[in-house]
Amino acid sequence: MFSVTALGEVLIDFTDSGISANGMKLFERNPGGAPANVLVALQKLGHKTAFIGKVGADMHGKFLRKTIEENGIDCTGLISDPNFFTTLAFVALDENGDRSFSFARKPGADTQLAEADLPTDVIASSKVFHVGSLSLTDEPARSATVAALKIAKNAGAVMSYDPNYRDSLWTSAEAASEQMRSIMPYMNLVKISAEECPLVTDFDKPEEAAQALLDEGVSVVVVTLDADGAYVATKDGAGIVESFRVDAVDTTGAGDSFWGGFLAAYVESGKAPADVTFEDAAGFALFGNAVASLCVRTRGAIPAMPERPAVEALLAELS
Repeated sequence: MFSVTALGEVLIDFTDSGISANGMKLFERNPGGAPANVLVALQKLGHKTAFIGKVGADMHGKFLRKTIEENGIDCTGLISDPNFFTTLAFVALDENGDRSFSFARKPGADTQLAEADLPTDVIASSKVFHVGSLSLTDEPARSATVAALKIAKNAGAVMSYDPNYRDSLWTSAEAASEQMRSIMPYMNLVKISAEECPLVTDFDKPEEAAQALLDEGVSVVVVTLDADGAYVATKDGAGIVESFRVDAVDTTGAGDSFWGGFLAAYVESGKAPADVTFEDAAGFALFGNAVASLCVRTRGAIPAMPERPAVEALLAELS
């Protein structure tokens, strides 16, 4: 049984790494992709996970497979396709460690995952099934995502969703909104950013957006608020769980590390989504904030995911 299985993109983050002696911008190759980042965070916290996706049969795809395998993630569902190139993301960092993205993905291998590629036994053996929205941008990955959601739901998995909106990968904000909302009826646990509120609901404010998703049947909604923490909402209450104040070196993977920590704490609670109280969810978010605060102190996403003892030591400082 896997604690969490995730479907979606695993890619290369070429992260801004200064200027060369010749005055040219340097980029550092880091493994990334939101669903894969979440799984590495969970593995570091002691959970068994599996990944479903597609990379190219190229140098970057081989590097990503090696990275995922070295982190202990089950790769039964990771396909290497010689017909498509591994997706690349170029990540520029500003003076605050915040990011802007440029993608090489026309098409990227991650968009070519097909329904026939799905490992149904892995999906059906998962306590939590997690997806983002980038697998909804193109076919055949869009149909494969929906098929996987149906398999997971029928198998009784808890459904987790982080849209992870990247505007340059969609033809328009309207197209993104339509697809991002299309799979919400499957979901039990949802994490969105403040920017994504009007994309997945009809509301701009986190409080109103969260309530709208609860009204649609989601059990737990988290709206991340960057340095201000996370707004957490359940049927019995809502409020902000403050973040840990740190000097961020690189915010790549911050939201993914948070959600990995949140899902770890959720799985360990043993609760059904409908039974999660606000107090429970706030505790999950606190754990996620601790994971994220350690992640952003180091460059990259996957390489920066913290081990459980470091997270527990940080939390112990608060008690």
